[in-house]
Amino acid sequence: MPRKSFVPGAAVVAAAALAVGLAGCSGGSSQDGSGADAKDGGAASSNPAAEPGRYQTLPEACGLPSRSAIRGMLPGDDKSLSPAEADKLYRGQADITYDTDRRVGCRWTRETTAGTRHLGLDIQRVVSYDGAVSDDDKAKEIYDSKAQAAQIPSGGSPSPASPSPSTPKATDKTKGKDTGTGTGTVPNSAPDTQDKGKGTAKDKDASAAPSQSSDPSAQPSGSTAPRVLDDLADDAFLNDKLVTADSGVHRDVTVVFRTSNVIVTLTYDQWSTDKSMLPDSQELQDKARSLAGELSDSLSE
Repeated sequence: MPRKSFVPGAAVVAAAALAVGLAGCSGGSSQDGSGADAKDGGAASSNPAAEPGRYQTLPEACGLPSRSAIRGMLPGDDKSLSPAEADKLYRGQADITYDTDRRVGCRWTRETTAGTRHLGLDIQRVVSYDGAVSDDDKAKEIYDSKAQAAQIPSGGSPSPASPSPSTPKATDKTKGKDTGTGTGTVPNSAPDTQDKGKGTAKDKDASAAPSQSSDPSAQPSGSTAPRVLDDLADDAFLNDKLVTADSGVHRDVTVVFRTSNVIVTLTYDQWSTDKSMLPDSQELQDKARSLAGELSDSLSE
């Protein structure tokens, strides 16, 4: 039986049709952007994607603070501890998380005759799933919501420190007696100035007394009141609360700061069963603020 003849033209037409089909498939894939991450800013995107955050992973939370910092925040007699007990105390207990690249945490606790102290560390890496919103902007949004929930005053100074701007008003004659600036225009102002100066000093002592007293309702003074921390990371605030309960009293100090797309929440509290012995606000705040600065520096390395 004779063999059929091969027609070259038919093969060329078939190959051309196949090439067109493949080109159409690849073109459709690039148009809908299904093959590219919105954060990559590929050519398929009509607008450039927002930049990703600086941090793509997180450190191990329990190992981030230095051992000396943890020891200072959990004071007590180390001589009574065995090496194994000291290691367990300062090593901390890691939080259980399902994605250590997105969130990590650690907890430390020490009980002494002077009360119990708790230290907690939570580190969150924020990722924006909106191509038009950067990771940093999303983290800023979350940080702002935390500051608003804590009712932190806006600006770098707490509200109790605001009387200073009104000082120039005391230069008129009616207020010269209070400040001593009007002694040249009011002849009898000197005695009044001395009397009122003494009264002012008493008022200052009285305003500072609640932070020193054993009244559980005492609130932090102006220098230790909840406030924005302008010198820490990209954004930061400190909160201080005194809480009374049937079992005793405790003061809770919280420092929250944001660096790029990472938000760090540091909690530090002291409990006492003796309600007449209030935890010292200044001490707790100083230690929490110092550790927050150390953590910020470590994350920036």
